[in-house]
Order: sequence, then structure tokens, then C-alpha cells
Amino acid sequence: MINYTERITLLVDDVIQRLPELQHIDTTRLLVFARFGRSRADGAYATCHCLNLPSSEPGYYFWRDRHTGTITRRSEWFVTKSPIVMIGSKRIDYMLSFCLPRFCDQSFLRSRKHSLYPDAEPWVAKLDTIVHELYHIDPGNCGIRRVPRADGSESCYAHNPQFFTDVAAMVKRYLESQPNAAVYDFLRDDFAALTAKHGGVVGTTFRAFPSYPQRYTEVVNDQPEPRDSSVRIEPLKRPALQTRFTSDDLYVREFLADTSRRLVRTGQHRAA
Repeated sequence: MINYTERITLLVDDVIQRLPELQHIDTTRLLVFARFGRSRADGAYATCHCLNLPSSEPGYYFWRDRHTGTITRRSEWFVTKSPIVMIGSKRIDYMLSFCLPRFCDQSFLRSRKHSLYPDAEPWVAKLDTIVHELYHIDPGNCGIRRVPRADGSESCYAHNPQFFTDVAAMVKRYLESQPNAAVYDFLRDDFAALTAKHGGVVGTTFRAFPSYPQRYTEVVNDQPEPRDSSVRIEPLKRPALQTRFTSDDLYVREFLADTSRRLVRTGQHRAA
């Protein structure tokens, strides 16, 4: 069977080596994994996940009286933190997740970015998505890349029209650099063709699939004294979330049209 996440990892390595705009990315601190997503359902094809954000400033949730606007109750103070993902001795800063089989069946059909590739084959839409997610990685290794406004200030949004144009330009330059077709040829096939050709499609996932490492909240140990004794303090729920992950938490799953199933543990996220 074809390991789709390993093939994407090899392609990512080649793309980064050929595009100067992406050469700030440390591939030893980048993890590619798979999530489930039906082809006939709407949703993201891929996502860039940032794990290097610092802990937030302490805060709390609060509830107001709808008539008076006064705060009637609040939660305990808490901070949000990034989970730790270690592969060997390397701490992962970013992860790219790909929704299978949805990503495999992506094309320019009903896509706004088709206008940027008027003569391209449908599979190039997948390459665009891969470069798009890589371009989200901040050059300063500090969260998700901020996009500039017309006045030079930073926007709170992750995209603007120039972002999509920049990605398309990088995709075209990558293909013009004449990479080895064997590195990206797997993108030409949709999910049905991949399954027929290789006998199945597998990918690296996390043991708690469909869960994966995400930001979490943690109650502050030293709770400030309440200023208003009339405000009721609600205990914050403390879900039993895993906050540290290693290679032992990586498993291989086979992806089918409507479901997935675990095969064997991989313990290694990069292709040999």
C-alpha cells in the first residue's frame, strides 16, 4: 500500500530545497500526518498546525446578566498552552495534516484558485495546497505567518489575495525547476486510482485518532482573590488530555472511502 504521508513528506523536502521563500523551514521539526475526511463532504483539504506558540496570559470566561450587563459568574483563571511533540530528540514546531481521502480527490473544480492556473492539470491543485500550507509557516518560527495590509500593518487574517498569488508563483517555479517526476507523480491519481494501483492508501496518524495534539487550557495554580464576592466562581472542567507526544504515539492507518482502520504502529514519521 502507498503511505501517503511519507510521500508528501518527501515532496515537502524537495519543495523546500527548491524554493528560497520556504528554506527557513526546518524539516526535522515538521511532522506530516493524516486525518479522515470524506471526498463528498465539504471541509479543509489540509491544515498547518503551530506548536511553538508560548503560553497565553492568564484569563477567564465570564457570564453577564442580559439585562444589567453586570458579571454574575466567571470561571477560574487559566492559561492556554501548546502540547509538546517529540520525535526522537527533536521537538516538533509545526505539523501539516491532510484529510484523506478528500485531499486525494482535490482538483480545480469549483475552486477560486483555478484562475491562477488556467492551463494546469487538475492534480496541480494538490501541489498548490501543499505549498499553501508550507507558506503559512512563519519565517521567524513564531506562529502562523502574518499577512500585511495595504498600509504595511499586519492583518489578523491568514490569507489575502497576494498570499494566493505568491503560492501560485511558487508552484509554477517549482515545476519549472524540473524536479524528478517520481517525487510528485502520486498526486496525479485520485483516491480510487491510488487504491487500485497500490492496494490501499495508508498514512501516519496519532494513537488517539481522530484526536491529535492541540492547544489546551490549564488552570492557574495561584488563583487571584476575587474582587467582587458576589460573582460566583465556576470550576473549570479539567479534561484528561494528553499534552506530551512521542514517536510511540504515531500509528499507521488505512484510509477507505468512508472510514479508516489502524494497521501497525509506525514509531517514525519520515520516509526512509
